[in-house]
This record gives sequence, structure tokens and C-alpha cells, in this order.
Amino acid sequence: MSESSNLADIARRNFLTRAGAVTGAAAIAPGVFLSVTASARPADEAVTARKRWGILVDTNKCASGCNDCVTACEEENGWGHSEPESNPEQKAHWIRTVDIRNKSTGFAKTLPIMCQHCETPPCVDVCPTGASFRRADGIVLVDKHICIGCRYCMMACPYKARSFVHEDLHDQKPWAPRGKGTVESCTMCVQRVDKDRIPACVEACSADNHNALIFGDLYDENSEISKALKAQDSVEIRGDLGLNTGIRYRGI
Repeated sequence: MSESSNLADIARRNFLTRAGAVTGAAAIAPGVFLSVTASARPADEAVTARKRWGILVDTNKCASGCNDCVTACEEENGWGHSEPESNPEQKAHWIRTVDIRNKSTGFAKTLPIMCQHCETPPCVDVCPTGASFRRADGIVLVDKHICIGCRYCMMACPYKARSFVHEDLHDQKPWAPRGKGTVESCTMCVQRVDKDRIPACVEACSADNHNALIFGDLYDENSEISKALKAQDSVEIRGDLGLNTGIRYRGI
């Protein structure tokens, strides 16, 4: 592709983004419309690399059969309700709980799996349009306006943390736009984080006094999560990949 074609393509994308902000909706593909949500963070408060948001999951406190974090995420972000139950394989999963078992001892654990918000995300590396991107504060997101639904990111993700929207959607949340033919995953409730609130999964876990999830700034040595990580050992899932994930686990 020539340089002039690249510039034209960039200009077209910028135009669609600006047009969406004015009209309140933008078409990203035939029959696909996304509501444009206002930025949760004030325009004069730039996202900074001085912070890196993360979550520590203490699997020792995850109750067997508990699904509160998943339910809270569904209710906050509006996924999982509009998808047809007739095809559960196509249902979105921004967060899910899995059971793991030590085959030699029979010891079992339940833990939540979501986007791990990697420092070097494979999903971003393979995305041909730049729709998958990492914010300066470590949150990995998908720009639905330029996602072409190629699903390369889904194949690249070692955590199977991304979902593809197959069906028409209804009753979307204005702060969590979704779209048929696009990929989506955990956003760490960016709309809440940008307003100095904790993610819905963490809030729900704390409300039930399980306290299995701790959210905070990994770069702040005085934050609760940093103190907890310093006090006891934790691991990354697939730490051998060297992705430096923002989600850490204790007890596995």
C-alpha cells in the first residue's frame, strides 16, 4: 500500500471518530452501530504511565461455586444478557471462573480468568488495525470503531480471554459500547477506574466479605495491592511467556 493510501486511511478513521462524537453513533461495518460514550476521564487529565493498574487474586479466598465477580461484571458492562442462550458457545465471557485440579493429589481450586492486561500484550502485537491497544496505565482495550473482526487477537491470547460478538445486541450500557462483528474482553471497568472507583468484580467480592480480589496501582509502593504482593508470593499465569501481566494470583 502506498504512503498516500495509508494517509487517506488514517484520515478516514479520524473522520469517523470525530463524526461519531458529534452524532452520538458511528457505523463501523454494514449494519453495525456503536453508541459513542463520553470519556470517563476529563479531557484535561491525561492517562499517565506513572500508574499501572492491576488486580491480585487470592485463590485461597475464592469459594467453590462462587460466581459473584462474573455476575457483577455482566451487570456493570451489559454482556451475557442479550446473547441467545440457544448457542452458549457464542456467549461473551469478559470474565469466567474455572476449576483447576492437581491430578496427583486431587487438590482443587476455583479462580477467575479475565484479560490479564499484559505489559507486552500479544493481542496488540497481532492486531492489523491498531484496534487492540494498551493504555499508558496498563489497561488493555479494544477500539470497536476500527476493529474489523479478524479475530487474530483471540488466537494470540494465551488466556482465551477475548470473545467475538456474533449476534445483534440490545440494551447496551452507554459506558460499555459493544458491536456485532467485533472482539471484546475485560476492560478492568475503565469507566469506573477513571472516576477513582474500583472494578465491579472487586467491589462485589469485597461486598460479600470474600476479599479475594485486591485492585490498585502496582507502581505505588504504599497501595494495598503493592503491600500484599510484597508480603506474600504471587505468580502470573503462563509466567514463562514473559508478558508481565497486571493480574497476579496467589495460591496456585
